[in-house]
Amino acid sequence: MRILIAEDDSALASFVKKGLEAEYYAVDISPNGEHARAMAAEFDYDLLILDLGLPLLDGITVLRSLRDYRPRMPILVLTARNRIEDRVQCLDLGADDYLTKPFSFVELAARIRALLRRSNLPAASTLTVADLKLDRIERRVERGGRRIDLTSKEFALLEYMMRNVGRRVTRAMIIEHVWNLSFDTSTNIVDVYVNYLRRKMDKDFSSPLIHTVRGVGYELSNRPPAQSPQFHI
Repeated sequence: MRILIAEDDSALASFVKKGLEAEYYAVDISPNGEHARAMAAEFDYDLLILDLGLPLLDGITVLRSLRDYRPRMPILVLTARNRIEDRVQCLDLGADDYLTKPFSFVELAARIRALLRRSNLPAASTLTVADLKLDRIERRVERGGRRIDLTSKEFALLEYMMRNVGRRVTRAMIIEHVWNLSFDTSTNIVDVYVNYLRRKMDKDFSSPLIHTVRGVGYELSNRPPAQSPQFHI
């Protein structure tokens, strides 16, 4: 799952980012309100952690604006403001939770899990393709009833491919969404991790789910895709 942290304190944002990445989330940071609003509008984040004292555009304005075009995205306000009036205002404007600084990371992580459980319908929380099942909340993968242990990057790659089931995804798309990097044509990191996944979830099964599409990239599907040589990366 992908989380956006809107926080101008770079040390705090880095601390939260590292903690969440250790729990297998993909995390982006926005240092000001204008950037946070633009990022949340452009990308489909699963959750936003929002500070109120942001430069350029304050958190209240960001919250009010996002609720107009991201009404279902969970928003957790993380702020030093501890007045009842601030809590009430944010909750009335559409915030889903409110946590004051200083805070315990363990509590923050628990609140995030609770928000994600409430915001995702079972069909969205559990992705299924043929006999492959991925639980996005419990971070569990099974195929044919057999548990498959994945690293955090392998899990993120598989989740991205399952969210795009039947769709051809390029190496550039995978690099951007799973590694949050620009595509480097000299790297083979995507191919390496796809091979890791294949060994763990396709090798011992009669029907492979990960397919190579020549000149394009990869596709996860329960049937091999038709090859289209006119497509290029």
